Amino acid sequence: MPYVIPVFISHRGCPHRCLFCNQQVIAGTGRTGHSASEVALQIRTWLARPHRRAAVQVAFYGGSFTCLPRSEQDLLIGAVHPFLVAGSVSGIRLSTRPDCIDADTVAFLRERGVTVVELGVQSLDEKVLELSERGHSVEDCRRAAGLIRVAGLELGIQLMPGLPGETSRSFFSTVRQTVALAPDFVRIYPTLVIAGSGLAELYQQGLYQPLSLNRALALAAWAKKRFSGAGIRVVRMGLQPSAALERDCVAGPYHPAFGELVASRLWLQRMRGLLAACPVDKRLHLTINERDLSAVVGQRRQNMKRLATLGLAGRLDLVTSQTIARGTVEYAVC
Repeated sequence: MPYVIPVFISHRGCPHRCLFCNQQVIAGTGRTGHSASEVALQIRTWLARPHRRAAVQVAFYGGSFTCLPRSEQDLLIGAVHPFLVAGSVSGIRLSTRPDCIDADTVAFLRERGVTVVELGVQSLDEKVLELSERGHSVEDCRRAAGLIRVAGLELGIQLMPGLPGETSRSFFSTVRQTVALAPDFVRIYPTLVIAGSGLAELYQQGLYQPLSLNRALALAAWAKKRFSGAGIRVVRMGLQPSAALERDCVAGPYHPAFGELVASRLWLQRMRGLLAACPVDKRLHLTINERDLSAVVGQRRQNMKRLATLGLAGRLDLVTSQTIARGTVEYAVC
C-alpha cells in the first residue's frame, strides 16, 4: 500500500447535492489544499513525517475533482508536478462523479501524472440513483469506468448500500455489475442519515428507514466475499470516524470499527465451515496472523462465544504467527 498524502478540496466541483449528502460532516473539518501553495505545503509537511512506504501518492479528497474548471484542475495537479519530477511522489489519486469523466478528461489526467481515479458510483440501480438525486445514470458509470480502464489508470468504485429505494436484491445486482466493471478496488460506505441532508428530512418524516447495523454488516460481508473472490480489493468499509460524524449522524449503521466487525463476521463464517467439516472426534488447529487475532475472536470475544454456544469452541486450537499472510489461515485436523 502506498503512503497517501491527503489534500482536502472540500465539496468543490460537485454540481449536485445528493439526497444523502452533507459533505462538511462526511469529510470532516480542517480542510486545506484550496490553492497551489497550500497543496505544496501539505505535501512537504507529510513528506517530512517518517514513513517506510516506497510509493507515495497525493490524494485529492472531499470533492468531485474533474467537475472543477479545467484551469483549477491544472493548477492543483501542477502543484504536485515538482514532487513527481523529483521522485518524492510517485502518483496522484482523486475521486469524482461518473458524469464528470470523458475521454478528453481522462487523457488530461493521465498526462499530468494521475494514476488512480475513484468513481462515486454508489449504486448501479437506476431507481436508486434517481431517488438519491445523484444526477447521473448507470450508463454514465459504465462509460466512465471503461474510459478509466482503457487509459490504464487504476479504477476505484465507491458503493453505498442502504440508499432510498434499494432492496437486498438490487444491492446484490449492483455488486455483480461492479464485478463486471473490473475495478482494482472498492470502498463500501453504508448509508448514514446525516444532519442537514435531504435524507435526514425524509427520515424525520418517516419516509426513509436506514439499514440496521446487523443488516449493513451482512450486506457488506456478502459483498466483500464476492469482490475478494473476483480478485478485487475492498480497501475500506464504513466511513472514517470523526468527531463531526459521530455528532451529526442522526441514524443509520454507524460504527467506528465497522470494517473490523465485517471482518469478524467473515472469520466466524470461515471457522464454522472448517469446524463443520472436521470429524467430531478430532480437533481443528488454526494458524492465523497475529494482527488478525482481534477480528478472529471478535469484539468482546463474540465469535468465540458464538462457537461455544454451537458446541464448537472446545474443538478449536487457535495459534498466531508473524509470518503467515494477513487474512489467510493454515489449518490441520488432529
